[in-house]
Amino acid sequence: VQLQASGGGLVQAGGSLRLSCQASGDISSINAMGWYRQAPGKERHVVAAITRGGNTNYADVVVGRFTVSSDNDKGTVYLQMNGLKPEDTAVYYCAARPSGSTNQYDYWGQGTLVTVSS
Repeated sequence: VQLQASGGGLVQAGGSLRLSCQASGDISSINAMGWYRQAPGKERHVVAAITRGGNTNYADVVVGRFTVSSDNDKGTVYLQMNGLKPEDTAVYYCAARPSGSTNQYDYWGQGTLVTVSS
């Protein structure tokens, strides 16, 4: 499975962006997908996740502002980000976990940079 993230860019505080992550390869094996982010000089943290069945989880700092969704048939996961804040500035990575895996995630995309100006 390969992952290609896109949709990052520069946006003013309060604005919105929609990230996309396209999976290719054996997409039928994917059981869950997620978004992580890593700000400069900081560790990578989970932002949101969604299972094949549609269950979602969010980091507390993005609840009410970000929405994760997916199209299982297309192997695509989206992250709609509204009400962006300067502290949301980071490289955003998508990840995927195949069925049967005991890892958090096995596959990672290359990351897309989101910059929020104040």
